[in-house]
Amino acid sequence: MIDLSTERLMRLLGQLGDPQLHLPPVIHVAGTNGKGSTCAFLRAIGEAAGMRVHVFTSPHLVRFNERIRIAGRLVDDDTLEAMFHEIERINDGAPITVFEVLMAAAFTLYVRTPADLCVLEVGLGGRHDATNVIARPAACAIASISLDHRELLGPTLERIAGEKAGIIKPGVPVATGAQPGSVLDVFYAEAALHGATLLARDLAWTIGNEGAGLRFCDATGELALPPPSLPGAFQIDNAGLAAAAIRAAALGIPDAAIAAGIGTAIWPARMQRLRGRLAASLPADWELWLDGGHNPGGGVALAGHIAGWTDAPTYVLVGMKQSKDTREFLRPLLPVAAGLWAVSEPLQHSALPVEAIVAASGGVAQVGPTIAEALARLPRDRRARVLICGSLYLAGEALQLDGSNIE
Repeated sequence: MIDLSTERLMRLLGQLGDPQLHLPPVIHVAGTNGKGSTCAFLRAIGEAAGMRVHVFTSPHLVRFNERIRIAGRLVDDDTLEAMFHEIERINDGAPITVFEVLMAAAFTLYVRTPADLCVLEVGLGGRHDATNVIARPAACAIASISLDHRELLGPTLERIAGEKAGIIKPGVPVATGAQPGSVLDVFYAEAALHGATLLARDLAWTIGNEGAGLRFCDATGELALPPPSLPGAFQIDNAGLAAAAIRAAALGIPDAAIAAGIGTAIWPARMQRLRGRLAASLPADWELWLDGGHNPGGGVALAGHIAGWTDAPTYVLVGMKQSKDTREFLRPLLPVAAGLWAVSEPLQHSALPVEAIVAASGGVAQVGPTIAEALARLPRDRRARVLICGSLYLAGEALQLDGSNIE
């Protein structure tokens, strides 16, 4: 059982000089689906404005270093190893979790390198997450809520929303993406409790297609935006959430930088087209895509994207983690996939057996059993697309197989 509390981390941070109190302005991002993409947009916006931006995200895909970006660059091995040794000495054998050590390392490294903005992605939930030791961020953002981690956060959307809402702080503006009404009710109640301004989509801010781009509008005014650089209609919500949060933070970022960031953000394994070794194993006119979507909400978003690919059929390769709701993830994908293959890589963390994926699909899925074997078995009688999805851990394995780097 994961112990969701912050007492151990606060003790360790105190021994390290409370670095969490000395960070540059922080934007704290929670949610079930889209929080990583929102962080990517926020980072790109800050850097387009000429800022040095610290970013903390999880989990990593290929290398542990991906979780800590210091003033724009991923932490190097030597720096991270030295920081871990320092924390081990200071902690002196007291109880602590790996994630808490990682969080303490990130905060300490961040205060040792000057920066203008710090973007923190919640690890799990929000209320008791290790990132939630930040007393007063410049702004908070909560992306789309879906059913995930129910064994830890609760069985309903409302219970999960209550945990995510735990990042709301007194007097700190909090922007939210598209949410069901019952979830918004939870957020409004928490915001009222803390005297925080809630900026909900379609109430405090709007975003929609206009011409070849997007039109964003909030209390500050209208803003013309390019199409998001991250593919998928669902990224419009995440782009709008980033714009709403960055404006609410009142950091003086010009509109031109917001637009530039929305149009240039990069975030691996979020509807990412692969072009390396795996892609080369397919016919030249095929496309290979990768997405880390893994919960019911992610399944709905991916199904909508596949439905928009009307010029060619899409084959879907799915590999999931044991704790996920595989049946509900697959339900919206089954009607739009031209074929479904269950896969599991040898090093994929807590991988669900392919037989269980086949059962969850109602017997529709075929056994891969690995990515490479499934790709080799796809029918090649017509041009097609392939989408690998179901787990961020599977995505990491796919990136390594493809030879794709993350910087």
